[in-house]
Amino acid sequence: MEWNADFYEDKHGFVADYGKDLLSHVPDNPGQAILDLGCGTGALTQELLAKSAHVVGADASPDMVRKARMLHPDIDFRVVDACRMPWSNRFDVVFSNAVFHWISDQKALLENIFRVLKPQGRLVCEFGAVRNIHRIQQAFQSSLSRQKRHHENPFYFPTVEEYRKLVEQAGLHPELVMDYDRPTPLKDGENGLRNWVRQFFASDLSPLPGAGRIRILEEMESALPDELWDGTQWVADYRRIRVIAVK
Repeated sequence: MEWNADFYEDKHGFVADYGKDLLSHVPDNPGQAILDLGCGTGALTQELLAKSAHVVGADASPDMVRKARMLHPDIDFRVVDACRMPWSNRFDVVFSNAVFHWISDQKALLENIFRVLKPQGRLVCEFGAVRNIHRIQQAFQSSLSRQKRHHENPFYFPTVEEYRKLVEQAGLHPELVMDYDRPTPLKDGENGLRNWVRQFFASDLSPLPGAGRIRILEEMESALPDELWDGTQWVADYRRIRVIAVK
């Protein structure tokens, strides 16, 4: 997926805002080394500096890293594929918020995390759980189908049991694996849902003509208000899985 970092920073700041609670699972230790994996535009990487002076932000998107470097010039940001990281026994903590559901090869991801962590190092992450954005995806698929197109689901949303097994197979010891509902208000009032769709379903929308894209957005807004519109804003049907694991 091609990321528009400026649009993401302007319209989807809630991603980092909700990730701040996850920071409580990162120990305070000035000497530790922390990797923010999938750092995006660097908002939580900046917050991690309160935990340690040794923080690296990594993201597969050059545009996200460009924006992160512009916003936080004193932090080390790098363009890195999470399944092909260049380090070994380098970090005390791998932190990641709202990233893993974009990665199809979870085995390679977790094996890389195991390799880059020091002994007793910690994985602290949160991402989409089973049935995350279920109604949004249903409405999007239905609208695409009316235009004779199919939605290729880009996401990996596991159950707790499924992900605990993957973590253990990678050699990590899971201390916490839990899921929970997290209804998420979308910024920008009545435009919140279409902003979300334009960002996160961009690869499905981009091949369509302009009129086709607009029709999908309008059909979704007509299909979802009873469930996701609270009278002033769209509230996405998010479900999250949180994982704390030790090498």
